[in-house]
This record gives sequence, structure tokens and C-alpha cells, in this order.
Amino acid sequence: MIAKLIAWKNNTLTNKQATYILAFIIGFLASVAAFMLHGLIKLIQRLLSYGFFTERANWLFLVVPVVGIYLTSLFIKYVVRDNISHGITRVLYAIATKNSLIRAHNTWSSVVASAITIGCGGSVGAEAPIVLTGSAIGSNLGRLFNMNKRTVMLLVGCGAAAAIAGIFKAPIAGLVFTLEVLMIDLTMASLVPILISSITADIFSYLFTGTSTLFTFHLDSAWSVERIPGTVLLGVMCGLMSLYFMRMMNFCESKYAMMRHHFYAKLLVGGLVLSSLIFLFPALYGEGYDAIAIFMEGQTEADWSKIMDGSLFYGHPELLLVYVALVMFTKIVATSSTNGAGGCGGTFAPSLFVGGFAGFLFAHFWNKEQIGMYLPEKNFTLLGMAGVMAGVMHAPLTGIFLIAEITGGYQLFVPLIIVSVVSFMVINIFESHSIYAMRLAREGRLLTHHTDRSVLTMLSMGSVVERECTTVTPEMPMYKLISVLTSSRDMLLPVVDDNKHLLGMIDINKIRHYVFRTELYHRFRVSQLMVPVPAILYDNEPMEEVMAKFDATNADALPVVDIDNHLQGIVSKTRLYHAYRQLVADFSAE
Repeated sequence: MIAKLIAWKNNTLTNKQATYILAFIIGFLASVAAFMLHGLIKLIQRLLSYGFFTERANWLFLVVPVVGIYLTSLFIKYVVRDNISHGITRVLYAIATKNSLIRAHNTWSSVVASAITIGCGGSVGAEAPIVLTGSAIGSNLGRLFNMNKRTVMLLVGCGAAAAIAGIFKAPIAGLVFTLEVLMIDLTMASLVPILISSITADIFSYLFTGTSTLFTFHLDSAWSVERIPGTVLLGVMCGLMSLYFMRMMNFCESKYAMMRHHFYAKLLVGGLVLSSLIFLFPALYGEGYDAIAIFMEGQTEADWSKIMDGSLFYGHPELLLVYVALVMFTKIVATSSTNGAGGCGGTFAPSLFVGGFAGFLFAHFWNKEQIGMYLPEKNFTLLGMAGVMAGVMHAPLTGIFLIAEITGGYQLFVPLIIVSVVSFMVINIFESHSIYAMRLAREGRLLTHHTDRSVLTMLSMGSVVERECTTVTPEMPMYKLISVLTSSRDMLLPVVDDNKHLLGMIDINKIRHYVFRTELYHRFRVSQLMVPVPAILYDNEPMEEVMAKFDATNADALPVVDIDNHLQGIVSKTRLYHAYRQLVADFSAE
């Protein structure tokens, strides 16, 4: 059946037409995955939280999240048998280093694992897993129908955009997410398929779940220019909160990474930290959107104090600001503990959560202390969500359009822009990459909108290194070297010892004046004729640095070694530039 479809596609459709059809299919499948994920999360939460108290602490909070993480860990360890954490980072990694190859199990495994984790109270988001799911759908469909590398990368972007559009009912946010976070270039060749996927996922999400948005928002107090100082200050606060978010997340993840080989140790530590925090602050349970809705829909102190239901703070409305601040600062610890202990989820929802709490805290404190003109708490909850998301993800447009679309709050477009841009400017002082791109940037594997750098990022050492190369030993007499040179096409021969350690190179241009003097053949050895290597390449070296070494040395070929100086092969300038030009042609084709 598939073979017939591929044959029909090849004989009937152009590449562009096939891409449009696949974009539609990806949009539909991503919306189905988003619907199933949200449905599973709600079902598990209803079953587990039935009978929870609102007036006092719930002791089950100490148990349920740990059980959920344990079940998720077992599922990943024995069923999936692959790392599925950091979903968006894995998509970026696949685009940059694996020709957009995402394993087939990612089309469903992240849905199951994150549903168990979040449904049982894991303090993470469902968005990153669903983005990985949508991207995996795009990657596997593209490869199934033998699409070229650039089209497969585009279909991965379509899957990510459809996932955001489907889970939030926000098609424009899905589009700008792929441009800002996944670094898919905005051209007519990419714009139309991404829009097709986004709007398809959006429409089917409306068909599956109705016309309601994630949050119910009614503008009670229109924004005015008198609120500019408060709006700008909120942007600064969101930028600093984004910095705290990223630094604390990296710190916690590094601590849990030390226990990655100790399954039960990390489960015990991470589970205890998470369950204790949820017991103290029930607002940390799950994604936390219900907690944000309290700020969005509440009007009075009594309404907002519902955020403390089920906690030790219940019945103390005077401690509302203290509670909100503690929840805001501990959310990151809860999120990293969820993933560190073995759960599955993303930082997308936590950034919205922290931003919403930051916006409410800022506005409520401002109004309580009568610092200036009244700032509506519900409006600033929204603005804070956009601000922290813009900072953490380095994606101001995504923050602006996502918040506007999920609330219908387009009346706040100007303050959304102000807060997001200010937050983005503040975080850029301290961090030049998003939380998703930081790890890849350190390795030199981050795809960007800079075409030359993107092509170098996608070019791998394995595609240009010649593993089977002719080598000579330092003791080899010259007459044998001449024999080797006559049977070899290489102008440069690596000199190695018996253990394959690189010692130098024979450059035929440097010994040309000896070649025709046969009386010297028995007088010289390779050790006397070899020259130092102008530069050494390493197996895992970024291609941008490889190119820089060729430019600096003007060498025709350079050896590749491992960390112990064992020869791995040779990279020739001719082969390297040919591969580079081919990728540029593929990358730039419309």
C-alpha cells in the first residue's frame, strides 16, 4: 500500500504539492495526539484527585507524584528504551545533527510518558512532549515518502507548529514558534506548509474540544499610556525571572545528572523534593493552569485566596503574596525534580506558570502599596506569562501571539509587545541562547537563521572524513615511500607509529626534488622527510572550527585524530568544499 502511494506521488505530484498534502496530514495527526494527551492527563487527574480536601493539606500529595514518576521511569526504561526528555531540545538536535531524523517511537512514547507524569502531579508541561510528537510525525512521514533533506526538515517544523496550534488553539503562535525556536527560515517555500499544518491542527482541535480557549478572559480595564512605567518594570522583572528560571533549572539538572546511573537514588531524591513541594504548595500539582485561571477569573482577595486551598496556608488571606512568591520561586525546582527523578515533561508550561504568578505578584503588590496608577491583576497575569516565556525561550513573538490567542486578549497587544521585548532585552544581557538551545550552542550544534553557519552545523565530520587512507611509518626507507606514492592518489600521507599515533605527514610537494634522485633512495627514511602537521582535527569537532583551520593553514588536507592522538582518517579540502556546496544548494533551494 505504501509503495503504491509513493509511486503515485512520484508519478503524479510535484515536490511542492506532496509537501502541502503531507503538511495537512501532519496537522491532523498532531491535533489528534494533542487531544489524546490532554484527555489522558485529565482522566488520570480526575481518578487520582477525587475526594481531595480544599480546607486542609492532602497527604496523598506525598505519594501520588512519586508513583507517577516511578511508573513513567519503568515505561521509559523497559518499553521505550530511549531518552525522551527535553523534547524541544531533541528536535533542535535532530534538525542540526541528524538530518531531521527523529525515531518512530517518538510519535507516541512522549504522549504516554508525559500523560502519566503530569496526570499524577508531575510539575511539568505537556507542550514539549507534544512538540516532539508532532515533529516525529513530520520526520517519519517525510522519510517514508522519500522527501529530500530540506523538505524533511520543513515537515519537522510543520509538526512542531501543528502541535502548538493543536494544544493551544493558536495557529499564529505555532508558526512563529517554528521560526523563533526551531530556526526554520521564513520563505514562501516554508511559510505555506507550516500555515497549512497550523490551521489544520487548529480547526480539528476546535472540532474535538469545542470553541473554548485555554483561559477565559474578559478585559475589565483597558490599557492606557499611564500604565507604561508599570508595564516596562514588569518586563524587567520578567527578564530577571527568566534568568533565575534558566540558571536554577540548569543547576538542578546538573545535580540530578550526577545520579543518572543510580535509578532509585534519583527517584528517591527527586520524588521527595517534588512531593514535599506539592504538599506545601498544591498549586504546583500538574501543569498549573487551574492556578493561573484563579488569577485570571478572580476579582477580589477572597477569589484569589483560593490559590491556597488544600495547603497549610489555607485560611490566611494575609499571606497571599508570600504564598504566591514561594510558589513562583519553587516551581523551577519542582519542574527539574520531576524530570530529574525520571518523569517526562517540558518547561513550556512552567514558564507560563512562573510568568503568570510573577505578573500577579507584581500588580497586586503595586496596588497594595499604591505605588502608582492601578494595575489590573488579571491583565498583568497575562503580561507576565508572555514576558517570562519570551525570556526563557528567547521568543518574544511566540509569547505575544500565544497569550493573545489562548485568551482572546488582543486588546492587550501593545502591553504584550512592551513586556515581551523588554524581557527579551534584559535576558540577552545575561544569556544569548534560549533554555532549549543552550546545550546545543555549547557543542556548536545549534542551527540558526545564518545560512552559512546553519550549513556548517548540518555538515558532519562523518560525511567528509576519509577513513581508509594510506599511511606510512617513520622507519620506512625512501625507496618504499616512492613505491607507496606511485600507487596512491593522495598528495599527503600521514606518518604513524605501530600504535597508529600520528607523528607527522609526508607532503609530496616538499620532497619533489628528491623523487628523481635515485641515489638518495637508500639514504633517507620517512622520519627525515616528514613535516609537522599544520593543524589537527578531532572526530567531534564542529565544522565551523574545521573550516577555520583550513582557512588559517591553507592546507590541502588535514588528519583527524581521537583524544589519544590515534589517526582516524583524513579530510581533504576538495571533499569538504564539495560537501559544503552541495548542502548550500539543498539548503537554499526554494
